[in-house]
Amino acid sequence: MKIIILGAGQVGSSVAESLVSEANDITVVDLDSKRLGLLQDRFDLRTVVGNASHPSVLTNAGAHDADMVLAVTENDETNLVACKLAATLFNTPTKIARIRSTEYLAHPEIFSDNNFCVDFAISPEQILTEYIEKLIEFPEALQVLDFASGKVSLVAVRALKGGALVGQQLQELRKHVPNVDTRVAAIFRKDRPIIPEGDTVIEAEDEVFFIAATENIRTVMRELRSMDKPVKHVMIAGGGRIGKRLAQALEHDYQVRIVEHNYQACERLAEQVHNALVLYGDATDETLLESENIADMDMFCALTNDDENNIMSSLLAKRLGADKVIALINRRAYVDLVQSGGIDIAISPAQVTIGSVLAYVRHGDVEAVHSLRRGAAEAMELVAHGDAKSSRVVGRKIEDIKLPKGATIGAIVRGLPKSENIFGVDLAPEEKELRRQSDKRIQVIIAHHDTIIEQEDHVILFVINRKMIREVEKLFQVSVGFI
Repeated sequence: MKIIILGAGQVGSSVAESLVSEANDITVVDLDSKRLGLLQDRFDLRTVVGNASHPSVLTNAGAHDADMVLAVTENDETNLVACKLAATLFNTPTKIARIRSTEYLAHPEIFSDNNFCVDFAISPEQILTEYIEKLIEFPEALQVLDFASGKVSLVAVRALKGGALVGQQLQELRKHVPNVDTRVAAIFRKDRPIIPEGDTVIEAEDEVFFIAATENIRTVMRELRSMDKPVKHVMIAGGGRIGKRLAQALEHDYQVRIVEHNYQACERLAEQVHNALVLYGDATDETLLESENIADMDMFCALTNDDENNIMSSLLAKRLGADKVIALINRRAYVDLVQSGGIDIAISPAQVTIGSVLAYVRHGDVEAVHSLRRGAAEAMELVAHGDAKSSRVVGRKIEDIKLPKGATIGAIVRGLPKSENIFGVDLAPEEKELRRQSDKRIQVIIAHHDTIIEQEDHVILFVINRKMIREVEKLFQVSVGFI
């Protein structure tokens, strides 16, 4: 696939790295020649220096025969104009725009074919906010990822000494939770993947990925580790886009405090939040944290734009008694470094948001993609099409499907209606009622060796090595003769 990426920032660079490794023809456009030079030194791709919203620059980038334009510059207006030009001048099939402003996202008609011609709008800030919300809702988890419109969850937890299943074989799981169907999709032990079998023994400190119907995940968690107390008090360092969104999302259910070092930003924040307390100061100031009772905080989230400040404030908050700390870290090298230290969860924004883009690039009908283990592994939701003659998965038992080694089918969702890209628009009452009726017919089936995949099933897979992804995609592609 020929893809033009507009913007070589954190999101653009991470997407370029991922897509180049999958044998795509990539061109990256940016105003910063140094950024482009670093990318070109590392990867096999083409670069063009220039303004992404100029027709001549898009022409030089090869827009005349591009399959996709991915506009992820830091400027919403540039991204919108670039998509409009790609549609009007070059008839590009797929246009994706990164949109940061809620002003635009609140008016989906802006993206229609009659206006800016955006096929898919992604908001990294909103994706990150929802990701962190899940971690606050389930403080025991390292990751919580939703599939099939929220019907299924894939959860990563650290198995702690004293957990009911630690030291026991996986086949014992059903005995401990007889009324809940679940499956362990993968285990990482000292950063090495282990393909789970019935006789695999869970050890303390294992990172265990399990999949279950969303309503059952707490029940399964209790078997792997003791449950933390529910989060009530949250402190957020940084009142930027992500910090503000998170505070607004949490303030009605939690006691929230935001620490912001810019006085003007504090004044704006105070007008934009209702129940959250806005504090003017530096989150790396020990005196400030102590005066604001950091030891009583169940969760401390460092969400500034500065990696070093996020690391230092998180480590300080942990030392002063915060129960759990989360740090937003852009530099990938820092993520692995600090998570093995005093920081409970280090989040790479690019790795969290990249799945939203990859779902549109993958071959076959891919509904969702989530990056795991800082990009080393991946979870995918694919739709099975065709029949027993035209498909290599439909009408077959899971044990008869030739999955590449290290790929695991975790769950199947049956009866899910086709998703639509509605950009968060509130549905009409009659549409809501139709979806409620449809929900009653949806089945969540945890995969076992004798489970048979049917046409239009949503199949959720865990892949421990991204090199296997192309093989998995080929399995789900129907033969040429299928209509």
